[in-house]
Amino acid sequence: MHISQNLLFGKHKYMFGLLLLFFVCVICVAFNMEDKRDFVISRREVLLRRIGHELLLKSGDSTSRVLPLKKIAENEYQIRFENELTFQPDFLVNTTRRLLAKDPLVDDYVVNVLNCDNSSVAYGYAISKNKKDDIVTCIGRKQPRACYMINIKFKTTGIKTIKNKYLLGSLPFLALVGFIFFRTFKPGKSVPGNQNNDMLTLGSIIFDAKNKKLIIDDNIIDLTVTETRVLLIFALSPNETIERSRLQKEIWEDEGIIVGRSLDMFISKLRKKLEIDPKVKIVNIRSKGYKLEIIS
Repeated sequence: MHISQNLLFGKHKYMFGLLLLFFVCVICVAFNMEDKRDFVISRREVLLRRIGHELLLKSGDSTSRVLPLKKIAENEYQIRFENELTFQPDFLVNTTRRLLAKDPLVDDYVVNVLNCDNSSVAYGYAISKNKKDDIVTCIGRKQPRACYMINIKFKTTGIKTIKNKYLLGSLPFLALVGFIFFRTFKPGKSVPGNQNNDMLTLGSIIFDAKNKKLIIDDNIIDLTVTETRVLLIFALSPNETIERSRLQKEIWEDEGIIVGRSLDMFISKLRKKLEIDPKVKIVNIRSKGYKLEIIS
């Protein structure tokens, strides 16, 4: 009996040592990630200033300054200029793509060019890691010379994602320790989602939400991730008014990205894709939102 107690005590000491080593590793990783975060932020700010520099050069200005970068939110920056300038939208889009591609932690971001006098949006676009979700328009129209500010908002990813991966990667180690030294615990099964939402019928159209497709007869139309999410909200409440604010919150604000004209663009794209069945269409409900109208 005495020997068994010693063995149990020895196991507990071993377990305590492993847990202590694990927490020390977590603390070291946390400090290392914080240092890396500071470095990445500093490097990103240099890239943003380079965007302003190249815009000035393209505008024919090689002497005026790019003013100090302004951080207006946790993941949003503002580029300002000493003098007025003009720009080609396609050049701005290509420049941000090229330079921000050098930031390994940047996937999705939104760019809004604002007029200095009233902060109205002169031009805007959204870039996504999945190019199908890019929102870029009016790239051929040169903007008049004026005072502009450029706001760039990044999707919340990067360092936080890396930290989560480290923490998630350590969970198997904890699970192994718990399996060896503690009684086995079987968690209850999670309630599965409603699988009926994967295939929905909209008039003569089959909406395959899981595979992001619209199917009618032999025709198959692909949808983007965002288009699928928007259409699913409508499809679950056909012939009912869906408020604009609800769509913006569930599709963009919950993801940390807010784009004023994004919703209208995706509604327009969905309307074109739903034209395969004239009895299914998204209609405007004035001052409220939209409705997926299905005529029987």
